[in-house]
Amino acid sequence: MAKKKDRIVITLECTEAKKEGKPPSRYTTSKNKRKQTERLELKKYNPYLKRYTLHKEIK
Repeated sequence: MAKKKDRIVITLECTEAKKEGKPPSRYTTSKNKRKQTERLELKKYNPYLKRYTLHKEIK
């Protein structure tokens, strides 16, 4: 049976904003640390760049 402790809160940060000198957008979400051991990468909206960009998990 799954435990509540298996899910952790992570932060996603934009990878393209730093290259362009803009402030990075950040999102928070949760993931199951037992089933997904690698870092999460999602396409999310960046309001500073006004487009969808790749966001990677940071520590």
